[in-house]
Amino acid sequence: MKIICIGRNYTDHISELKNEKPEEPVIFQKPDTSILLKKQPFFIPDFSNEVHYEVEVLVKIKKIGKHIQEKFAHKYYDEIGLGIDFTARDLQQKLKEKGLPWEKSKAFDGAAVIGNKWLDKSELGDVNDLNFSLKKNEVVVQKGNTSHMLWKIDELIAYISTYFTLKIGDVIFTGTPAGVGKVSPEDRLTGFLEEHKMFSIKVK
Repeated sequence: MKIICIGRNYTDHISELKNEKPEEPVIFQKPDTSILLKKQPFFIPDFSNEVHYEVEVLVKIKKIGKHIQEKFAHKYYDEIGLGIDFTARDLQQKLKEKGLPWEKSKAFDGAAVIGNKWLDKSELGDVNDLNFSLKKNEVVVQKGNTSHMLWKIDELIAYISTYFTLKIGDVIFTGTPAGVGKVSPEDRLTGFLEEHKMFSIKVK
């Protein structure tokens, strides 16, 4: 499986990190080894002093597709999830300053949280109007709605499939809204998609 992530897909998040608004989707990938194992805590890596949480809506691909037209993209997924794109922000900044790839700051072991369950999109209604949020120690730190995406889910699938063949089980991280912040040992992170609790993890 592939984990395909979209960066800078919410205007308010672009602003908070003082990034430029992209003219097309920013794509990067995480290996399957970055997936945080079920029921395991997230361990802050030794190489970073500033790991940030980034809550994101996830899409699971259900059939193989290449050069998918946007009008047909909805046929390639049924399930919506929620996760965290953990980012070693201090390391990422150093890499960006040197014009180097982000992988070391985004794709390390445990950096991809995929929620404990997937929801059928037919039960959620309009996928372009989904509320989601993240609590840190019972305080809401991120809130978003998929209507605020620069590129919606079907647009992303069409765009991604221009470059990469999408296969069954591939997961797309669709971007994070504003409110990202640092995690510390003993933090508890809990994610919600609409009224559904999607994950709860401990930081060590």
